[in-house]
Amino acid sequence: MARHTYYVSVQDGSISQHRDAAAWQFQIEADDDQILQLREYFDEQYMTDWKGFFRAHVPFLEYHYDSPNDEMDRKRKEIYSMIHDLGNEETKNFIEANGLMN
Repeated sequence: MARHTYYVSVQDGSISQHRDAAAWQFQIEADDDQILQLREYFDEQYMTDWKGFFRAHVPFLEYHYDSPNDEMDRKRKEIYSMIHDLGNEETKNFIEANGLMN
């Protein structure tokens, strides 16, 4: 499959082929299947975020027993790992320097 350049924002879960897209953080080269996988990771992260929101409103559940937070951490690592694998040198260097996959 042909690879194309995409611009990704982890903060808002957006993926665009347009360089002038607002607030992108990372440039990657990916094929259609890889973009679908990354989109799925973002969707899973979004749903996990909602679970955490609802869990936060349960006062008797202690924070350290909060599986949505653990799941959110796992999803974020998957996202940064994939972006690192697909990213240009600047993207890879930024992710490595900031320990975003660990």
